[in-house]
Amino acid sequence: MPSYVFNFLIVVFTLNYSHLFGKNIVVAKDGSGDFTSIQEGINHCLSLSDKYQIIQIKNGTYLEKIFIDSTKHHLKIRGESKEGVIITCTQARDIWRCESDDDYGAATINIKGHDIQFQNITIINDYGFTVHENKTIPCSNAAGKVTTSTVQNFQLPREEGEKEGEKIVRKDGHQFALRSMPGATRLKFINCIFRSGGGDTVSPWDVENGAYYFDKCLIEGHVDLYCPRGNAIIKNSHFICHNTTAALWHDGSGKANDKSIIINCTFEGSPGFKLGRYHREAQMFLFNCKFSKNMADAPIYQSGDRVLKWGHRIYYKNCHKVDGDFAWHNDNTTLSIKDFSFKKVFGKIW
Repeated sequence: MPSYVFNFLIVVFTLNYSHLFGKNIVVAKDGSGDFTSIQEGINHCLSLSDKYQIIQIKNGTYLEKIFIDSTKHHLKIRGESKEGVIITCTQARDIWRCESDDDYGAATINIKGHDIQFQNITIINDYGFTVHENKTIPCSNAAGKVTTSTVQNFQLPREEGEKEGEKIVRKDGHQFALRSMPGATRLKFINCIFRSGGGDTVSPWDVENGAYYFDKCLIEGHVDLYCPRGNAIIKNSHFICHNTTAALWHDGSGKANDKSIIINCTFEGSPGFKLGRYHREAQMFLFNCKFSKNMADAPIYQSGDRVLKWGHRIYYKNCHKVDGDFAWHNDNTTLSIKDFSFKKVFGKIW
């Protein structure tokens, strides 16, 4: 777009919506706010500086798929209450990717923008809660072909028995509640609930510059239900895993020091659920975590046969299982929580 056209659009937008800039935008289903949909509120934010604009969401169930594109930044999206503000949509990743070239739109919350904060919100992808059997669909694009996976192209796995030109959509396959794209960094989530009926529930994915912070959250899903790339801290949160393969996952292949930090968290799940795994370079630190009796006697493990130059880097400190510990999560690091403060983990990137 030519610069003069862009500038003209900014002027028109400002003339029409300048009354919203510098004040909180209110979204309310009953019409008592500035907008009745969250997407409308986001669309009318003016991201013109590093000053945060606040979107306040009143209680209600919002049947929306949210897009925050790369022009949006420095937004604080605050719900009236965690249980009262529910954003939900029905989307299987496989179906989306047979229609689209990438994952932007495969989730309930889809983010390309940076410096975004969410607070007091429930985010649900209910595909696996409403669909009760697998199905096969036509899939003529790359998602329906055999491809070699790479770090940042996000190819879909092929299911056993799939033919070229089709996709088997599992009822418990990848179902993002949150999916962020490369470039979406410095994302913060406070007092939020994330639920899906499939895997990869919370997927903040920028392997080169990812910086993500979670506090007082609940994450429920299936395999790899929490799978950040880059650097991430999650504290004081609860995980519910309905799959025996793995709850946690990390990709820290961008830089040797990238890490996923899990502090003061609790884990429960289906009988025999495994704590975690990784396919690529990963580094995880777990401090003061509590595991339910259903957790399997299985350490966080490497899946696949990729040769990793940085080796197995999984560390525990003061982590315990409610009915008796396993040897593999004994203390194996001299580092402490103080070594993983917000400033020390994110440094100059936040």
